[in-house]
Amino acid sequence: MTSTAPPPPTRRTAFAEGVDKARAAATTEPGRLRVIGAVLALLVVAFGAVTAWQTTDRAAAADDVLNKSQPLSAAAADIYRSLADANTTASSGFLAGSTETAESRQRYEEDIDKAAAKLVTAANSSDPGSPSADAITKLNKLLPEYKGLVEQARTYNRQGFPVGGAYLRYANQKMQGEMLPAAQDLYKKENQHLKDDYAEATPYPWAAIALGVLALAALAWAQHRNYRRTNRVLNHGLAAATASATVVLLWLVVGHTVARAGLNDSWDNGVRSLTVLHDARIASLKARGNENLTLVARGAETVEVTTRGKKVVVEKFDHEFTTDIDDLGKGLALAAKLADDQSGEKPVTAAEESMTVWKKRHTEARRQDDYGNYEQALAMVIGGKDATGACFDSVDKNLDHALELEQTEWQHAAGGGRDAMTGLPVGAAVLALLAAAGAVLGIGRRLSEYR
Repeated sequence: MTSTAPPPPTRRTAFAEGVDKARAAATTEPGRLRVIGAVLALLVVAFGAVTAWQTTDRAAAADDVLNKSQPLSAAAADIYRSLADANTTASSGFLAGSTETAESRQRYEEDIDKAAAKLVTAANSSDPGSPSADAITKLNKLLPEYKGLVEQARTYNRQGFPVGGAYLRYANQKMQGEMLPAAQDLYKKENQHLKDDYAEATPYPWAAIALGVLALAALAWAQHRNYRRTNRVLNHGLAAATASATVVLLWLVVGHTVARAGLNDSWDNGVRSLTVLHDARIASLKARGNENLTLVARGAETVEVTTRGKKVVVEKFDHEFTTDIDDLGKGLALAAKLADDQSGEKPVTAAEESMTVWKKRHTEARRQDDYGNYEQALAMVIGGKDATGACFDSVDKNLDHALELEQTEWQHAAGGGRDAMTGLPVGAAVLALLAAAGAVLGIGRRLSEYR
C-alpha cells in the first residue's frame, strides 16, 4: 500500500508574520510601552498639525479681511461714489452754463480720475474671468463713452443749443442705467467676498480642539498608568509633553476667542456701519443728481405712479429725488443707531439736520419752478450758501467724516482680531513636536528599565 505524503505547510506572508510578532510583543510590558509611546506621539503630532492647518486658514482669512476684501469693498464703494458725484457735478455745471466755476470743473475731473484709478486697483486685485472682473471691464468701457457725452452736452450748451440738454440726459441715462448698476453690482460682490472671509476667519477650530483634549487625556492616562505600576509620581518626559500640549490648547482656545471677538466686533460695529453710511452717501448723490436733472429736463420726462389708488403722471427726476431723499433719511436714522459713541453719532446728526433743510429748500425751489420762475428756482438749487447745493455739500462732507471715523474703528478692531492669531500656527507646530519628543523620551525612560 502506497503512503501519501502530507501537504506542505502554507507559506505565510511577511505582513501576517509581522502582525503576529507585533501582537506577541504587545503582550509584554515593553511592547505595550512601545505601542503607548507611538500612539501618544501620533496624537500629539496630529494635534499640532491640525492646529497649524486650521489656524493658518483662519489667520489667512483674517488677513484677507484686513488687507484685501474690505479695502476692495471700500474701493468699490468709492468707484460708485466717484461716478455718482461726477454725474451730479456734470449736471450742476450744465445748469451753471457759462458761469460754471473752475472748482466745479475740477471736481468733475477729479471724480472721473479717481473712478478710473480705483478701477485699475480693483482690476489688479480681482480674479480673471470672475463676475467682478466682468463688471470692471464694463465700467472701463463705459467711462470714456460717458465722458464724451458730457463734453458734447457742455459744448452745445455753451453755444446755446437746446440739444445739449438731450445729450446730458443721455449721459445721465448711461450713468444711471448702465454704469451705476455695474458699480453697485461690483460693490455687492466685493461685500460678499468680505462676508465670506469673515465666515472663514471666525469659526472655532473644533477639530483641533477635540484632538487637543484627546491628546491631553491620553497623556494623563499614560502618566496615571505609569504611577500605578511604578509608584513614581512624575515622569519628566510625559510631564513635559503634557505641559507643551496644554500650552498649545490654551493658546489655541484663548487666541482664537480673542481673535473671534475682535473680528465680530469689527463686523458689528464697523462693516455694518460702513455699509449703511456708504448707502446713505449714494442716496444723497442720487438725490442731488435727480434734483439737478429736474431743472435740466424741465418736464421733458415723466413717469406714471400710483398715489392713493390713483394713477398720476409726475415729473420723472423729481419723483426719483423724493425716493432717494427718503432712502437717505432712513439710512441716516439707522447710522445714528449703529454709532457706538458720540464722536460717530455727531456727523450723522449734522447730516440729518442738513438733509431736513435741504428738503425744505427743494420744496420751495419746486414751487418757484412750477410758478414759471425758472431762474429763481435755479438760483435756489445751484446758488450760494442758501441753495440746496450747500445742503448737499454739508451732507456729503459729514458722511465722509463719519466714514473716516468708522473706518478707523474697523481697522483697530479687525487688526486686533488678526493679531491675536499671530504666531499661533508655527508656535503650535513647534510645541506639538516638542510634546511628541517628550512623550517618546518619557516612554523610552521606562523602556530602559527592562534592558
